[in-house]
Amino acid sequence: MKNIKSSVVGIGVYTPTGRPKNKLNGSGFVVGNGKYVATNYHVVPEELDQSLLQQLAVFVGSGKNALVRKARLVDASQKYDLALLAIEGAALPAVQLGNNDFIAEGSEVAFTGFPIGAVLGLYPVTHRGIIASITPTITPVTDARQINIAMLKRLRDPYLVYQLDATAYPGNSGSALYRRDNGEVIGVINKVFVQQSKEGVISNPSGITYAIPIKHVLELLAKNDIAY
Repeated sequence: MKNIKSSVVGIGVYTPTGRPKNKLNGSGFVVGNGKYVATNYHVVPEELDQSLLQQLAVFVGSGKNALVRKARLVDASQKYDLALLAIEGAALPAVQLGNNDFIAEGSEVAFTGFPIGAVLGLYPVTHRGIIASITPTITPVTDARQINIAMLKRLRDPYLVYQLDATAYPGNSGSALYRRDNGEVIGVINKVFVQQSKEGVISNPSGITYAIPIKHVLELLAKNDIAY
């Protein structure tokens, strides 16, 4: 776990003239030669205000010792909700990535990131659980009115994800999902099933979390000729 924490980073926006200057959107983890970060696509800010000199940023370290690293988007996959960032400065410790194979249901796993980081700050937190299922990307809904166009598209072309018996919170998106026995990263925390409202995800979490298999990160790295 200690080695994983040194590779976990925050993803957000740095506004040099802002108060606060740093806005944390989610989590990510260092890959490749230590100068790349994998995260969720939806964590990366869609727009930056040039008049405020806003920059895509990766936050390194924890608490009051956290540092800001400028970053740029290298590549992304909206289908798999993944993004690959390049960061400035010295290389950081990179995680060990798994392979294209799914690990077995029932395997013990953990994930480390910044749950509710926008409120609590940059303090990495680890949650643990098991692989509850390997399931298509269909999020259960309690009301037909919750079905949208993006969901219907996924129904036509689903892919398999990990369903976890563990609870993720806002800020955990992009966290590294890894095996508890050897620390090997096997997925990226993607979303949590919300039972009632978005506000209720904190006070009344469903305990159902989904993660994108690491093989789709490997595809993104290979596409950009990044060794891992």
